[in-house]
Amino acid sequence: MAFMNISEADYTLVFIANEVSAFKLVAESFQFQSNGELLTVYDHRSEALDAMMEACKAQGAHILSAEFCWPRLGIKYKKLKKMIMSKRDKRKRGLFVFPLHSRVTGAPYSYVWMSLAQENGWHVLVDACAFAPKEMDTLGLTMFKPDFLICSFHKVYGENPSGFGCLFVKKSSVSAIKDSANNPTSLGIISLLPAFRQTQDLQEIEVVSVSEIVELQTSLESTPSRRGLSSVNEIECKGLEHADSVGLIQISCRAKYLINWLVNAMMSLQHPHHPQTGISLIRIYGPNINAHRGPAVAFNVFDWKGEKVDPLIVQKLADRNNISLSSAVLQKIRFFDKNEEEREMGIESRVCEVKERERNECGISVVTAALGFLTNFEDVYRLWAFLSRFLDADFVEKERWRYMALNQTTIDI
Repeated sequence: MAFMNISEADYTLVFIANEVSAFKLVAESFQFQSNGELLTVYDHRSEALDAMMEACKAQGAHILSAEFCWPRLGIKYKKLKKMIMSKRDKRKRGLFVFPLHSRVTGAPYSYVWMSLAQENGWHVLVDACAFAPKEMDTLGLTMFKPDFLICSFHKVYGENPSGFGCLFVKKSSVSAIKDSANNPTSLGIISLLPAFRQTQDLQEIEVVSVSEIVELQTSLESTPSRRGLSSVNEIECKGLEHADSVGLIQISCRAKYLINWLVNAMMSLQHPHHPQTGISLIRIYGPNINAHRGPAVAFNVFDWKGEKVDPLIVQKLADRNNISLSSAVLQKIRFFDKNEEEREMGIESRVCEVKERERNECGISVVTAALGFLTNFEDVYRLWAFLSRFLDADFVEKERWRYMALNQTTIDI
């Protein structure tokens, strides 16, 4: 909790197997009033958010979502404000789920939304999974103090499993959690065990509810021997201690410089020998160069004909070059230009399911790159150099034939 800069006097900590488990656990534990609402602010599809919405729907909650303006994907301000400040009884408001920036596009979101939601009777869940572990020092929790906070240590600890999640519950918000006797059990709660124990670092424990955990921690805090016991099971966090030695300010500044250098370098890639109305190799989705953007960028690669290269192909070729990229689907986008909407969504029409088109929920598939707190310039330069290879019109076909020549049993890229 010290590494996350969160006070033990204000919050209870629950270790969770992963982000999906954390979101689902909050949804199952939260006590929605009659006709309560779940309001989310996500510009992309999320497995964790989908699990939460399904659990909330099962309780009769209404699902509301913010919308985002094309092409920079800023929040559609008036619509979100209207949903937050609706005239319905504040006591029947529900849960406002808010990330401080998009983990896919890097678009930053203002703290004002969290404050506005609190003033209008919403319980607030802050999604800090897009933050690096040491960035939590910048959250300013003493000012806002959300009811719930979820963060992730994925790819920070261990090899398999490769990390865990943390769910923080504000102690003064326990009344919003269902009573233990009526709360359905929730999978995914874990305990961290010292390395000298002959067992895995992460292990499933008996399934309990969030309210039971809060009650347990409260009783532990009133036990005189608690401090002595915690010093037997102290866990060393060498990676985070290294980050401490480097310094939060240097890490944050480096991440901002690196992501903005990468965005600028990607935008400079142009297909050669093309007319003046030429086509850029890379199209950025979300903010361009911005001092406040998060350490992630969403983009697509386009060939010299203007056709999009399948994001899964880009991802797989990057993996073969030891570069870690992900794919995602942007959603809840509103276009001001109808022609631009038809052009963008026309590209996606081949991969959209019929039901999604009927509901006007067909998203835009993208490639996304995220920087970690130990990312350096060599890493982002290698990514840029890899993407520049797509300027060769035959790059994808060359890769296909190269793997056939190596007698690969699988040629699928």
